[in-house]
Amino acid sequence: MVRIKVEKPKVHKSVALHIKAITTAFKEAISPGTITIHYPRERRKLPDNFRGLLQLDKEKCINCFRCAHICPANAIQMYQRENKYYPGVDYTKCILCHFCVDSCPTAALKPSKIHDVAFASLDTMVLPPEELAGEPEMWREDTVTVEYDFDGDLKMIKRKEVENLIVEVEKPKRPEFVAGAAFPENCIACRICVNSCPQNAITFKLQDLQTMVLEIDFEKCTGCMVCIRNCPTQTLLPFRREEVLKGGESDEQG
Repeated sequence: MVRIKVEKPKVHKSVALHIKAITTAFKEAISPGTITIHYPRERRKLPDNFRGLLQLDKEKCINCFRCAHICPANAIQMYQRENKYYPGVDYTKCILCHFCVDSCPTAALKPSKIHDVAFASLDTMVLPPEELAGEPEMWREDTVTVEYDFDGDLKMIKRKEVENLIVEVEKPKRPEFVAGAAFPENCIACRICVNSCPQNAITFKLQDLQTMVLEIDFEKCTGCMVCIRNCPTQTLLPFRREEVLKGGESDEQG
């Protein structure tokens, strides 16, 4: 058996170490230096682009179906309400990628900072447009907002405030488009565009008792491009709104 001799610290060094330990204990008792957030009484401050639950502004929605088409998880379904279509979300499928938010041309779909949600059952996780449009019912206990400061040593900054979890999103600056008959000779008068237009902006008129004329009301057209995607003969194409309106309020093509 080998014994290892350990040099005993000198008295003044031992006293200094004890004083340092006691001082640290007093500091922690008065002002704890922990980095733990005491949830739910405290809540971490989240960025505005945090990918939480979705919110819908039905007044801004133009029924373009883009959110449903771009969703990689097929979590968005369109519901018919008063001759228009609005998105609903199935949170059993949603992966919170927010592709729908990024693709929405009118900011009708917007993000929120709400992430701590409990559903009673799988059926309640399917939200129709009415529930998506209203703010969810929340019970909040937090009175303090916490931020992490990574400048130098990691520190916590606590503020006596309650953060707004609903994010206001401005409409993205994009050129406005409308649908127009670029190749009228391709039209077979199938009326798919008429039936699919959520704004009832497309009609057909009979001319000379033989020719069906496609007419688009650009004042009603929101540029959702549903008609263009559904047209089987590629008759319709997008045009800039300001350029088209110079020629009149409607487009008639035989």
